[in-house]
Amino acid sequence: MKLNRTLTGSSLAAVALTATAVLAAPALSAPTRAAAGTATTATDSTKASTLAAKLGSRSAGIYLDAKGRTVVTVTTSSAAATVRAAGAVPKMVTRSAAQLQKATSSLNATARIPGTAWAVDPASNQVLVSVDSTVTGSKLAAVKAAVAKLGGAARLESVPGRFSTRINGGTAIYSGGYRCSLGFNVSNGSSYYFLTAGHCGNIGSRWYSNSSLSTLIGNRVGSSFPGNDYSLIQYTGSVSHLGTVNLYNGSSQDITSSGTPAVGATVYRSGSTTGVHSGRVTALNATVTYAEGTVSGLIRTTVCAEGGDSGGPLFSGTVAYGLTSGGSGNCSSGGVTFFQPVTEALQAYGVYVY
Repeated sequence: MKLNRTLTGSSLAAVALTATAVLAAPALSAPTRAAAGTATTATDSTKASTLAAKLGSRSAGIYLDAKGRTVVTVTTSSAAATVRAAGAVPKMVTRSAAQLQKATSSLNATARIPGTAWAVDPASNQVLVSVDSTVTGSKLAAVKAAVAKLGGAARLESVPGRFSTRINGGTAIYSGGYRCSLGFNVSNGSSYYFLTAGHCGNIGSRWYSNSSLSTLIGNRVGSSFPGNDYSLIQYTGSVSHLGTVNLYNGSSQDITSSGTPAVGATVYRSGSTTGVHSGRVTALNATVTYAEGTVSGLIRTTVCAEGGDSGGPLFSGTVAYGLTSGGSGNCSSGGVTFFQPVTEALQAYGVYVY
């Protein structure tokens, strides 16, 4: 786990705690024209989710193509007809959802090595297996053997850097000498909380708004990592907690709902180390094995992140999608970043975004 200890006495420069807050350093802001595009992305994501639920096992995956069209992979002509009737584009593939799931299960049993990750790539109708720079020698040979055993159902790629959790970032929240990121503010109707990454929540039970740990903002209610990567902190005192995400350009984005993005959708991540960055969703239900253990069910993206962005929100328009978990690479050369789906955390704790 990449733990960055807090060495300075910096404090928040904002009175209200939004879903992310003041940067410790200058950061990029979301492009002005991006806001208009996010509404379309959210609509397409909803359409894809509805189709996926309707088709069930008759589809091997859904994604948005370069033109923004909803493409649905199918294995039968009847399923293709259903897709056309829904106004989407059918794509005939050779491997069913069950076959790809079988390949994933095989990898879960044979290739859980720190530095590995895998997820179904619906566009290629394969399971994409990734290894970072730490997987070498006999470990790499073992992964290659596991992938080869699956034939055309899987393919292997190497990614730069090392898969690690991303501690620090977003709205600066502190515990036990470490700094993490506030993700989304949530409520159960009578009390208010915020979500952050589970590997952050594991650090301490009391959370503060400053590095000197003099201003308490909340106490940990629950935390789950590894396996999952989410944590719930209950607000204490009179701290203001707005249901927004800071865009680092002088404005904030209101968050009113939660959902699951479509593969291919454009999404945004906010964090204090690198600000607001965008990218595409490349897979859902991804599995990654960090040094601390395996986390499954993640959203895989091309959005960059660095040590300092953990727990921060993944969103598009007014829709909350995930919490920054970890990844490899950086925001100079790019990389892979995984996000804990926020819907799972909301369901686990019985709360909602507002």
